[in-house]
Amino acid sequence: MPRRSELGRVAIIGAGPAGLGAAFRLKELGHEDFVIYESSAFVGGLAASAVDDKGFTWDIGGHVQFSHYAYFDRVMDSVLAADEWLHHQRESWVWIRGRFVPYPFQYNIRRLPQEELDRCLRGLEELHRHPFQGTPAHFGEWVLATFGAGMADLFMTPYNLKVWAYPLAELSYGWVGERVAVTDLGRVRENIRIGKDDTGWGPNNTFRFPRRGGTGAIWTRVADRIGADRIRLQTPVSAVRAARKELVLGSGARESFDAILNTSPLDRFAPMVEDLSPEVREAASGLRHSGAHIVGVGLRGKPRAELAPKCWMYFPEDDCPFYRVTVFSNYSPENVPDIGKYWSLMAETSESPRKPVRPDSVVEETVRGLLATGLIESRGQIESLWTRHAPYGYPTPSLGRDAILDRVHPALEALGISSRGRFGAWKYEASNQDHSFMQGVEWVDRLSSGAPELTFPHPAKANAGVGR
Repeated sequence: MPRRSELGRVAIIGAGPAGLGAAFRLKELGHEDFVIYESSAFVGGLAASAVDDKGFTWDIGGHVQFSHYAYFDRVMDSVLAADEWLHHQRESWVWIRGRFVPYPFQYNIRRLPQEELDRCLRGLEELHRHPFQGTPAHFGEWVLATFGAGMADLFMTPYNLKVWAYPLAELSYGWVGERVAVTDLGRVRENIRIGKDDTGWGPNNTFRFPRRGGTGAIWTRVADRIGADRIRLQTPVSAVRAARKELVLGSGARESFDAILNTSPLDRFAPMVEDLSPEVREAASGLRHSGAHIVGVGLRGKPRAELAPKCWMYFPEDDCPFYRVTVFSNYSPENVPDIGKYWSLMAETSESPRKPVRPDSVVEETVRGLLATGLIESRGQIESLWTRHAPYGYPTPSLGRDAILDRVHPALEALGISSRGRFGAWKYEASNQDHSFMQGVEWVDRLSSGAPELTFPHPAKANAGVGR
């Protein structure tokens, strides 16, 4: 592996957390010969934020800041001062059967109507008596084998269909890890017996959020540390010629590089690499993803008492298009123009070829869903409506994903090209902000000193807290 003095000119495609992580680490190591090429007009990728014309701040989805890495925490502490962070205890809930059930759903089924509670419990007990034999063929089968028929039918299957926008039979389950709480029947029974809300599970049960500027404020500060002269906004890359060590920009200009990191969507990037075989390019086209429609609703007054402490809520039922709604004004009072007069909700609806969404009606359908689920009482409360379409929302862990990645990534590496980040790596299980940032950092460390990467090749170890 080349050492720092041998790195030469480093090209980074994309100014999301992964690209910014690589640039931040290069700068920290004293290597100044690098450029980030970003096709949009802002940094942060999906972790960017916007302010609408009424003064409400919005994120591109419901992001929260928590970490598996001491290095990432140190960087976050350095770019925002202690008084620029707000700290929260997670309050997440499931809206189902006309009531809120605490998350994780499987440990709080005592809150359900008796008939649904009995169905869920019977399914778990049947599973306990007759455990699933063999290996599940897909995520849908894993759900049944883990939660039983009652819970699968009531919550797990309809909710995951709304999130992923693909049938569960088309998804793998290797991504699950720490992202889904599996079920301990004894714990469920005890919670029912003593009437306990069991809410402490998960790596994000506490999180922090910027006081001002939304999640995007973090990445704007990181970019400031890197330097505007190193980040070329509105500069898309149209082709990569690895043998010539040359990039072709959207303008037609050509630029040289010695090392290259891609963080843009892998299914779009692979066809740009002229040195890749047609077979590998075709393989990359088999990757699946979902898009996201984010609708921000700025509201007059204050949320009702039941909503006031909540962070976000999940919606498995079909009386609304969204799968998640965040009480975004709870993350920071600065997310609204005047917290004494306004509050805000942010809804997310997924889409795919298997679950299309009409962009011209998603805002109206969201408002109807907010009314149907009782999150708002009337249209008269609405002060502002904001929407953003993210064509790439989640990298889908489809059944064929791993075989495709095992073909495409080695072919790129053989050409001296690496692809990392949420959509560059295409590994949902390692696609949070901290994961993506550290993929960029670890790539630089491998390039400069030969240190082995952790997050990209071993997401389970990174999620277990082995990160640096």
